[in-house]
Amino acid sequence: MTMNVLGYAAQSAKDTLAPFRFERRDQRPDDVAIEILYCGVCHSDLHTVRNDWASWFPTTYPVVPGHEIIGRVTSVGKDVKRFKPGDHVGVGCMVDSCRKCTACEQGHEQYCSEIATFTYNHLDRRDKMPTYGGYSEKIVVSDKFVLKIPDGLDLKGAAPLLCAGITTWSPLRHWKVEKGSKVAVVGLGGLGHMALKLANALGADVTLFTRSAGKEKDARRLGAHNVVLSTDKGQMASVQGRFDLIIDTVPYVHDLNHYLPTLTINGTLVLLGYVGDLESMLSTVPLVMGRRSVAGSVIGGIAETQEMLDFCGKHGITSDIEVINIQDINQAYERMLKSDVKYRFVIDMASLKA
Repeated sequence: MTMNVLGYAAQSAKDTLAPFRFERRDQRPDDVAIEILYCGVCHSDLHTVRNDWASWFPTTYPVVPGHEIIGRVTSVGKDVKRFKPGDHVGVGCMVDSCRKCTACEQGHEQYCSEIATFTYNHLDRRDKMPTYGGYSEKIVVSDKFVLKIPDGLDLKGAAPLLCAGITTWSPLRHWKVEKGSKVAVVGLGGLGHMALKLANALGADVTLFTRSAGKEKDARRLGAHNVVLSTDKGQMASVQGRFDLIIDTVPYVHDLNHYLPTLTINGTLVLLGYVGDLESMLSTVPLVMGRRSVAGSVIGGIAETQEMLDFCGKHGITSDIEVINIQDINQAYERMLKSDVKYRFVIDMASLKA
C-alpha cells in the first residue's frame, strides 16, 4: 500500500519545476511519517534538476528535489521509540544506508561503501521505489535517519542546517577546530555564511576570503573577525602561513593556488562546494614545501548531524533565509545562480496547498 503525495518536480533537464503527484511507500515498522513544513533550497537541487552532474550523478526524471526538510511527525511505526506524533524533526540528504560497512559502523553513513540512499534522485534500497525529496507534502523515513530539532530553534531557519549546516560543521569537527584555531572561509553564500557562524561559535579566529570589497560588514555580522580581499596581492601576502584550515565553499572552477600559501605547516584546504576535475587549479609546490593538504568533504553522518543541531540549539544558530512560496521556486533558482539571496531560500510548504 502506498500514499499519494503532491509535490513539485522537473520532468527533464530543460523543464521548470511544476506540480506533480507521485506515490510514496506505506509506513514500515521502523518508519516515521512526516508532514513537511519547510524545505531549504540547495545548489544541489538546481544542479540535479538540470542534470549538471550527469558524469557523476545522472538525474532520473521526474525528480522532486529537496533535502533540507523540517516537518512534524504525524505517525510512527510500531518499532519506533525515539519519536512521537507532534515532534518537530528534520531529514537531510540521506534516508538510509547499508548500515553494516566500516563507514556506517563508524557513524559516517555519508561515506557508505554501498552508497547511502539519498533523499531524492535515488532508489529505496529495500523496495527499489524512487526517492522523492522535500518539495512535497509529506515523506516517510526510517527513524534511524530522522533528526530531532531542539526546542526553541526557529524551524524555518533550521531547514538549511540539514545540508549547508552539516556540510560546514563536519570538516570543522574532523579537523578539530576549537578555541584559538585559525580558520578561513572562501566564499560567502549558503555554505560560507554557515561556516562563519559555526567556526566563530567554536571559538576560532575566523577570516573571510572574498573577491568582492563590499562584504566586510555582513561578514563581520556573521562571525568573521577579519576579511581579506583575495584579489589584493598585499592583503594576501599579509596572511601567508596563517591558517590551520581553509573551508572552500565555491561551487565552480577557481584557482586554489592563491590560497594554499596562506595555510600554516600541516594546514588543510577542504573543498566543499566544487564537484569536478581540478585540472590546472592546483600546484603541488606549496603542498610539498609545507606538508599542506587539499581535501574534500561532504555532509556528516547522522550522529554528527544531531550533534550539530544540538550545538545550534544551544548557541541559537540558524541560517539567514528568505522564505518563498513553492510557486516561486523557478524564479528562486534563477536568483540563486546570480547569488541574489542572503543566504538561503526556504520554501514554506503550506503554499503547496494554496
